[in-house]
This record gives sequence, C-alpha cells and structure tokens, in this order.
Amino acid sequence: MLATVGLLTGCGSAQAGSPVANGEDAAAYVSAKFDDTLNALSDQFDANDSRKTRLDQVVRFDQKRLNATVTAVQLGHPPARLSRNHSNLDSNSYLDVYHPAHSSVEYMLLGPVYASLAPTPWVQLPYPEVAYSECVWAGAQTVCKMLGAVQDSVQAGGAAKSANRKPDGSVELVAEVTLTAFIHNDVVTFPAAIANELTPEMRNQTLRTRVALDPGGKLTEIQMAGKISGNGHELEIDYHYRLDGTPSDVDLPKIPDPSQVTVLSDSAAVDDFYDRLGDIQEQGK
Repeated sequence: MLATVGLLTGCGSAQAGSPVANGEDAAAYVSAKFDDTLNALSDQFDANDSRKTRLDQVVRFDQKRLNATVTAVQLGHPPARLSRNHSNLDSNSYLDVYHPAHSSVEYMLLGPVYASLAPTPWVQLPYPEVAYSECVWAGAQTVCKMLGAVQDSVQAGGAAKSANRKPDGSVELVAEVTLTAFIHNDVVTFPAAIANELTPEMRNQTLRTRVALDPGGKLTEIQMAGKISGNGHELEIDYHYRLDGTPSDVDLPKIPDPSQVTVLSDSAAVDDFYDRLGDIQEQGK
C-alpha cells in the first residue's frame, strides 16, 4: 500500500530558491523521493496526523461530466474523521461520512439522491479496524491513489520533470503521469462505455502533476490535470488536493439522534446497502 501523506520525509539540503536537481538528476531525485516515502502505509494511530483538506474533482468526457468536491477533517489520536462528498452539478447528490473517535461504528448522511437506500437520513455501519489506515477512508483515499499514479509513472522512467526548492524551504515536484497509471491506480473508475473508447494512444498521453511539500517534507498539495484527445473524443481531468486550514472540534458534527439512524448491523446488510448505492451511482453516469 502507499505511504500516508503525513509520512513524507524531508527533501535534502539544497539551497533555498534553487533547483533541487535538473535533467536526469531531477528524474533520479524525484524517483528516489517517491520510492523512499510511498512504499508502505503505516496503520499506527499516531501516524494519522490531524488535518483539514479539500479535493476538487473534475472529469469531462465529451459532454459527460463529473464535478465534485470532497472536504475532510481528521482530528485526534485515534482520529475522529469526517468526509463530505458533494456534487457540484447536483446539490441533492452528496454523502457525508462521520466516524467519532474511539467508535466501533460510523455514520453516513444520505443526500436526497440516495434517500431510497434507507428510511432515515443517516445509516450506521460497522467500522472495521482496517479502516483506520490512512488510505482506506474517504478523506485520503483518492490522494493516496494519485500518489500511486505518480509513483508508477516515475518508476516507469522519464516522467519526472523538475524538483525545485522555494525560498521558504518548501519543495515543488513536477511529473507527467500517464492516463494508464491514472486508471491503473483507480483514481477515477470510468464506466465501460467510456473506458472502451480510451485507445492505447490516449492512455499513453500524460497529465501534468504538481506535488508540493512544506519545509518539513509534509504533503500540502497535489494537482493532476490535462486534456487527452483521440479516437474522436476529448477527456479533460483536473484533480486538486490541498490542505485547507487547521481542524478543530467545531468542524465535527454531533452524533445523530438514534431516531434518525438506520442501523446496518451485519455484513449482509452492509453489502446490500453498498450494492444498491453502487446501482444509483452507476445510473447517474
């Protein structure tokens, strides 16, 4: 699995304001940086740094569009977690997921598009221990996949373009990520009708990817964007993740009243719920 974004290490001793490396040296530097920091994900609770983030997701294939924003809060040890996944095209399409600290369950608030899934606004689901892993929960899952796509492209060779240290000690890395790596890491899952139109030539085209690290080596931002054309189609992608302030208790909701919650107490009920949720999402594509 990929390393938690909070575990990225420092970036050496290059002078402030100077390129960390150029040409082949840049490729080697970026490759080494991602190889060193993205090979494993710690599942220790104390590795889950408190953070508040925003991820804007835009995908357009000809006239079909996805435009959504995921805002997330992770706070404490072990962490309380809140993710809000809201469509920017349909205000009724959203899913908010809240896991209180130390709780064995999590709560999902269903937007009107998903109201048929339960007789109440909220559902309660078991929270397995594996879900504490950084790259499993919705607030960090996509950025982990983005970093995996960068890693795959860099390791394949030729993807790293630049690595520069700014005057404040922060570092910006730039790489070209192939659509193949983007798809392989499941950053977005294309329905079959679209995936079948993506030719090998299109899949070999790249998305410009910018990765920003603070002076201490912590990930603060990653943006993956570009337009890919071929086979009579145009695919536009713009995924932008960044830190979004300092989290606090006021960012977290209260546990919903039991009268507003449908409890999914066993795996069969959970599986059925997610099957029906997937059907709704598939119909909307």
